[in-house]
Amino acid sequence: MTSARGMTRGAGAAGEDRGLVTRVRERAVVRAYRGAAWALGRVPEAASKGVGGVLAQGTYLAWPARRRASRASLARVLGTDPSDRRVDRLARRMYRNYAGYVVDLMRMPALGRSEILSNVDTAAAGDLQKAFDMGRGVIIVAAHMAYNEIGAAAIADRGWAISVIADDTEYKDLFELLRVERERWGVRLLPWRNLRELYGALRRREAVALLVDWGYRPDGVPTRFLGEWTTLPAGPAVLAARTGAVIAPFAMHRRRDGWHAGWIGPVVQVASTEPAEVARATQAIADALGSAIRRTPDQWWVFKSMWPTSEEERAALLARLPEYGLDPGGAGRP
Repeated sequence: MTSARGMTRGAGAAGEDRGLVTRVRERAVVRAYRGAAWALGRVPEAASKGVGGVLAQGTYLAWPARRRASRASLARVLGTDPSDRRVDRLARRMYRNYAGYVVDLMRMPALGRSEILSNVDTAAAGDLQKAFDMGRGVIIVAAHMAYNEIGAAAIADRGWAISVIADDTEYKDLFELLRVERERWGVRLLPWRNLRELYGALRRREAVALLVDWGYRPDGVPTRFLGEWTTLPAGPAVLAARTGAVIAPFAMHRRRDGWHAGWIGPVVQVASTEPAEVARATQAIADALGSAIRRTPDQWWVFKSMWPTSEEERAALLARLPEYGLDPGGAGRP
């Protein structure tokens, strides 16, 4: 029989082994990132993107779970069934575009800020200025669309302080590397659990940017997104209510001429953390981001299911609507 002391030693050794594996994995990821960034910074852009496009198509075919999630989400955009050939063409185009985005992202560390921003259309800056002119913090809410990193760098270049919320739970060494890189562009990368800094930035009337399309979560705020009931995080609306900040829906897209353009949706103000008010604000975010996605769906990097995947999940979601003053048959607003 194993003694309690022996069991403790065994558990400690197992924990040390897992910690070692994690550290080795993190270092391998960082080395791979640095190596890829170094190589892509020296290979002609067209060649890099050509190879990336081929690999992306291979990923599309070889990863059925991710392919199904992408097609299900893009089918919502087109208002059709995932089996529709138009959805397949759109999904393949999105994967090719995503490969180009990854190549560009990996090449950015070798570029100066002026090079990164040399082909950015800043026409939307006036709309963002109106949000700052309200004299509050600004919560910039976005989806995984196009070149958000360039958008953040463009915001910082105009003198606005901006922090981007990121997940440092895994790959802490990679997070630190990216934090240093983003600081060169004037962008602060903030761990999502650092609530003191998050609240502090908003109370200093700075901008905080975060993404909301992380996939369906049953504990999120019920929302109609692209015409169907799902959930989005409560975080942006609750933060706005507690700090007095305003919410500015944001999207980037790459135009056919190669220029990057930003877009700011209608500013959202949140009066309280009451469920109905949080639902109203979250619906406004969903409407704005859905509108942006419909304009350039092939630049929406969606690889997770954004809606309930079973009748049981959908029924459970609909059962929660009354908590937020929502009607299942309505337009998604209280």
